[in-house]
Amino acid sequence: MKALNERLRDARKNLHLSQEYVSKAIGINRTAIVEIESGKRKVSVDELAKFSELFQISVDELMNGKTTEMPVQMFARSFGELDEADQKEILNLIEFKKRMKERMV
Repeated sequence: MKALNERLRDARKNLHLSQEYVSKAIGINRTAIVEIESGKRKVSVDELAKFSELFQISVDELMNGKTTEMPVQMFARSFGELDEADQKEILNLIEFKKRMKERMV
């Protein structure tokens, strides 16, 4: 199982965020982010809450690697944050995928 520092690094990279961006968003310097991600520095409770909010991942998932949301819930939350054009594009892609599956059957 991955350690907290690895989960934080992976979450940042999955969102394509730079260490500089994360440091500014959380309010700590970039060196602290480097140290946290390398396991050389512990994360405070306050920092953990800020990481959780920034990455939209529960503290439990960051700490233990356990997902608390179902994929459908995560999709719905993320979908609602998109603008109308992006939502239409995703709905069109879903419809396209359904049609492709029907053709394969």
